[in-house]
Amino acid sequence: MAVKAGRKKKGRVYRRKRWVDSDEGVVRLRTKVIRRRRGERAPRKDPGPRPLPRPQKPRAPWKPQPFDVYHGKFGRLEAMRLLNRAGFGPAPGQAEKLAKLGMKKAVRSLTRPQGKAKLIGPEPVDGDGLPLAPFDSWGHDHLWWLDRMVRTNQPFRERMALVFHDWFATSNAGVSQQRQMIDQYWTLRAGVNGTFDDLVVKVTKDPAMLQWLNGGENNKWSPNENYARELMELFTLGADRGAYMEDDIREAARALTGWRYDWDDDLGAVNFRFDPEFHDEDSKKIFGKKGKWDWRDVCRLCVTHKLHASFFVDKLWSYFVPAAPSKGTRRALIHLYLKKGRKILPVVEAILQHPDFYRGPAMVKPPAVFNASLLRALKLPINSDAWTWLGDSAGQQLFLPPNVAGWDDDRWLDTSTVRARWLMVTYALDSRHHDAWNDSYRETESTRAAMNRALSALGWPPLHSDHQHELVAMSDRIPGHITDEWQRRPYLAMRQNALLQLIASCPDFQLS
Repeated sequence: MAVKAGRKKKGRVYRRKRWVDSDEGVVRLRTKVIRRRRGERAPRKDPGPRPLPRPQKPRAPWKPQPFDVYHGKFGRLEAMRLLNRAGFGPAPGQAEKLAKLGMKKAVRSLTRPQGKAKLIGPEPVDGDGLPLAPFDSWGHDHLWWLDRMVRTNQPFRERMALVFHDWFATSNAGVSQQRQMIDQYWTLRAGVNGTFDDLVVKVTKDPAMLQWLNGGENNKWSPNENYARELMELFTLGADRGAYMEDDIREAARALTGWRYDWDDDLGAVNFRFDPEFHDEDSKKIFGKKGKWDWRDVCRLCVTHKLHASFFVDKLWSYFVPAAPSKGTRRALIHLYLKKGRKILPVVEAILQHPDFYRGPAMVKPPAVFNASLLRALKLPINSDAWTWLGDSAGQQLFLPPNVAGWDDDRWLDTSTVRARWLMVTYALDSRHHDAWNDSYRETESTRAAMNRALSALGWPPLHSDHQHELVAMSDRIPGHITDEWQRRPYLAMRQNALLQLIASCPDFQLS
């Protein structure tokens, strides 16, 4: 609250009190006349709780815009969208700080962070208070990565690792060691800083991928087509676009032969290597080109294919903006991608600065992102095994996508998964739960103060007008049910618990 002194007269002073709500720029002016004797200071009065944020009445999303840089308002809400889609939601106060940088600097601060990545806060533990064992214990790999999402000071790196984990979907269901999945995570996390060419090469020879898509069982005597098919269909070119034929897959499978590994009954798959004796050195014809191609050549032929750039742009765009780009934007992003030598980061930065990113339709947060954003808002550490089975029930257990196509983003919210999100909120709020019967809650609390308390605990999420009005109406009704003095504290405490649960579970918190 800003307080400005007005003009002075004998025996009185005028002060103007201005409420400023940083969420939407709501300004309320109050003028107060405070009588005082000559030489006395005017007593300071507690202004009370801040006014509720103005409820959101979002305009209809813009139609897809031409390729451009967003020039509109970049306030707290725009910063929150950036943090929700290029990270895992804001930590307390982070959106306000980011908004002060302006859009371009805010994007660069995320995509090109200064210094080393740090994990800030308590180390993660399991439900028994013991350190995590992500290489050995079921579900601890999920907790380990969720912890990194929550505590990192460089959330963009973790978010891009999640994007590529879905893009090049590999699962514990077909990999012998959780350690190998986590090793792959580090490869994917670093991928955004290089070219897509390099990332495809590294993924192709990655031990987890060699097991998942049978690359280690592909030899010149018995070619296995699994990886060749998915490399073209899901990773680089896309299906039903005329980019390749079945013959191209068969020939590429021959070129990919030669990778081997050994099996240890205790350790699983070990000693991954390329063995020339197992490689088919004869000539192959891929995309109409003949040569004695090997596995590196297959990677190169795919990323230099004339239809690769459009596939890359469309798929990358879909992770950040739910509506397809305009034709002009698509062409411009393809040109940028090729001009930059198929580097990934420049294209991501262009998308994060595009008008459609800030004024396009909302997106549903993936379960892991929702879980991490909830914990970041509440400043809670990982100290429960529940997040693994809740993630699975919500439709996303990390390191365990359902198939090679990754997760189905269209099914993030349905009748089979929404209950797990509600339970995520319940588990997260356990430490913030107000005991209705311990006589510690205040005896009197206005609706505005109760709403402010709940919104503040969750980082002041912006609420749709209908949702905020309904929460206020519910809060207003509670005192009417208090008929005896003993009910006052427990009823108000239970009202606060209900507000926290409902705000964190409402659509506004589920969307970005």
